[in-house]
Amino acid sequence: MRPEFPLLRQSPVVRPSADQGFFSDWKQREALAQEMIPILGRLENQKGVQVFVYGRTLSNRSVPKIMLAHRRVREMARNELSEFESHPVLVAMSKLNLCPCQIDLGKLTVGYMNQAEAGTGVDVDTWVRQELAHLTDRPHKPIEKPVDVVLYGFGRIGRLVTRLLLENTGNGSVMCLRAVVVRKGKEGDLLKRVNLLRNDSVHGAFEGTVRIDEPNSRIIANGNIIHFINGDAPDTIDYTQYGIQDALVIDNTGKWRDEAGLSQHLKSKGVSKVMLTAPGKGSLKNIVCGINHDMISAEDKIVTAASCTTNAIAPVLKLINERWGIVHGHVETVHAYTNDQNLIDNFHKADRRGRSAALNMVLTETGAAKAVSKAVPELEGKLTGNAVRVPVANVSMAILNLTLITSCTKDEINEYLRKIALHSPLQNQVGYTESKDAVSSDFIGSREAAILDATATVCNGKNMVLYLWYDNEFGYSNQVVRMVSKMAGVNHLTYPQNETMAS
Repeated sequence: MRPEFPLLRQSPVVRPSADQGFFSDWKQREALAQEMIPILGRLENQKGVQVFVYGRTLSNRSVPKIMLAHRRVREMARNELSEFESHPVLVAMSKLNLCPCQIDLGKLTVGYMNQAEAGTGVDVDTWVRQELAHLTDRPHKPIEKPVDVVLYGFGRIGRLVTRLLLENTGNGSVMCLRAVVVRKGKEGDLLKRVNLLRNDSVHGAFEGTVRIDEPNSRIIANGNIIHFINGDAPDTIDYTQYGIQDALVIDNTGKWRDEAGLSQHLKSKGVSKVMLTAPGKGSLKNIVCGINHDMISAEDKIVTAASCTTNAIAPVLKLINERWGIVHGHVETVHAYTNDQNLIDNFHKADRRGRSAALNMVLTETGAAKAVSKAVPELEGKLTGNAVRVPVANVSMAILNLTLITSCTKDEINEYLRKIALHSPLQNQVGYTESKDAVSSDFIGSREAAILDATATVCNGKNMVLYLWYDNEFGYSNQVVRMVSKMAGVNHLTYPQNETMAS
């Protein structure tokens, strides 16, 4: 049996001498990363194989990002994993007749390194063939036919979800973004919307190409035709006119949050399911991907993705409760300002939010702590919460002040969550950093639901305080896209088996 949390071994590769060898070593690794790009492209485009390194996708990644993915493992695992080790494993993978699947190259490589150190004498081709036997020479489709996805609204979350859906399109056999619904505007509005997609003040430039087909009110983004449909009501659109069938509509307007309102989408031709990118009201299922996504059934027509803060805190709270037990706790959110606030003082229907978001810390309420109980029922009634909006445009922090049933230490907590971030089905939800100089902007673009700041952890017996960074825009959008996959019924075979790696 493999250990629950396998450790990385020191690389057997002999590096050049220190002073003269650093640059040479880096150039060799850079060259290997360059060689990996066409192999990764062929695996995805021809076979539908997505490749990851400890949960981080390598699809459509540049050489520096491939190298950074390897470096992240070295920092988190406190040991070596470089392109010297992973490149031959990837080459061995490319020789196999793999079915569409998801493979963690990092964990496959570490497994080979461990057995090589143990002296089994198995060569890399034999090892990879044996480990990936369940993915080789078999007919498998993650889904019978590609799922048409429609975005209803094109704001902050809508545009980031667009970027992620385009990034995850692969060979087009699983999910395709087919349309965006926006309010009817003036001439030139499509160009303005596309420019907001192309360039973002927080998240930078879109990594791809976008062409505008103004006469047909559509764009071609990375080869994907996306129709821009004018609509003022969710029940009046005939999507079948655009060749769209059985679509999953992602409503990111937040205008309708109960079953009656969201059900309007189902009255439009060509729609089969609806997802809300906000907390739902009433009896709607609030899903935090990685925690309670198993609650989604094939019969569910409407599901909600909860809030960014609920997605950030629910996984860690569930883990802490399962390991040490939570008596009660308070969640304080230090949250970036949002479009719901005024940039300068002006009338606002909500308390305090009329004051300048760019000039003030604004005390406000959050329902995230209470909403956690919908994803983690055992925490019902045990949490309180509040929030402070602060003058930053993105990245927030959740401070979990918890009283535990069982005593623990800072080192125990940090080590437990570090291993979760590396070796568990929650690796997409829980991140980890030990950087002593980390600040909020360092986490812009982070894909995990939340990242533990291990250096800030406080523990005194049964009293614990955890600090969680989260990109309340991009991290949440990644959770939404993962949930789209779950709701659509996508079923990827994986290595390691039964491990989620999407995005």
